[in-house]
Amino acid sequence: MKNVDIEIYISNLITFFENNPNDLITLIGDLQKDEFYKKLREQSEKNLEEGKDIVFSREQIINIVVDLKIPDMKYNKLDKVIQKTKFGDIILN
Repeated sequence: MKNVDIEIYISNLITFFENNPNDLITLIGDLQKDEFYKKLREQSEKNLEEGKDIVFSREQIINIVVDLKIPDMKYNKLDKVIQKTKFGDIILN
């Protein structure tokens, strides 16, 4: 059974991103938005099961984006992700 609070929260997020597509592109880049929304719903359900708030933390959103961008990565810890840029390596933590 789906939780009504999760449905409302995810629906509001989707509506926000549909009304502000540049914000979505800034956040997820060239990822498929449907897959992103699916992962958001899964994380929200996981938070509820663990007794946490259904609203995502900043770290959870970053981890979702990293998971979608780098699906072959064996670990999911934010502190182990290094982004290569023209300015040098950036550790995302």
